[in-house]
Amino acid sequence: MPVLYVVATPIGNLEDISLRALRVLREVKLIAAEDTRKTKRLLNAYDIKTPLTSYYEHNKLTKLDYILEQLKEADVALVSDAGTPGISDPGYELIAAANRQNITVVPIPGASAIITALAVSGLPTDRFTFVGFLPNKTSARKRALEAIAAEPGTIIILEAPHRVIESLGDILQVLGDRKIAVGRELTKLHEEVFRGTVGEAIKHFTNPRGEFTLVIEGKGVKEKPQMTDDVERQLHEMYLAGATAKEAVAAVAGDTGLKRKELYQTWLRLDKVWDRKTDTRDIK
Repeated sequence: MPVLYVVATPIGNLEDISLRALRVLREVKLIAAEDTRKTKRLLNAYDIKTPLTSYYEHNKLTKLDYILEQLKEADVALVSDAGTPGISDPGYELIAAANRQNITVVPIPGASAIITALAVSGLPTDRFTFVGFLPNKTSARKRALEAIAAEPGTIIILEAPHRVIESLGDILQVLGDRKIAVGRELTKLHEEVFRGTVGEAIKHFTNPRGEFTLVIEGKGVKEKPQMTDDVERQLHEMYLAGATAKEAVAAVAGDTGLKRKELYQTWLRLDKVWDRKTDTRDIK
């Protein structure tokens, strides 16, 4: 039975194509490409003669029946300009339609701007949220950012050069001056990875060019403050200085974030062993 291959292609450097992807592109009867001109350059580099048909944002619905018809007779490969089809690129509708018609869909993995940028960002990789491109309009963009402001994991956003400074400004306003890694033209000749804060990134990219991947620090989950020897030592020092329980608890609560009730209970417990006049020992 014919197969729809979802083939990841290089995001810049043509050497990042996999051997399996090259074999599949040679063997299928048709390649559905987001931009036939760009895909042709890749095929020419590896002397691949497979016929091409366009499948892009503005014809993806009208071309759907044609490609599904081809899949009745032979294998078809789906490719985008760069990276994996369906990930901020056309492909979802065709893949979903193929699944509905019980056509086998096989992924051919490869380069990804998302994972590439995350891997070299220096930010946590154990949990992340991929947003794709932010909305064009400022109001909608800010609403989208507000929706992910509390996300504890790393946030990944794609952005075009003509909009990146405006988006960074909105990120600064909505998310704050967080740590950020900005990947520009990843794997290409003028590749750059900037690491710093959002405010520093705005100052750095004064004349932005190329494709941008923004990797932004998540809000994170604050650890619950714990009663420690250092906290008990701080209470003891205030005790020796003549502070009342109320004064000491208020001061230490402000410094540590611990609840006043917990601090007061600790004060009462340790007050039984403290001696304000003679005891000068540290609490261990």
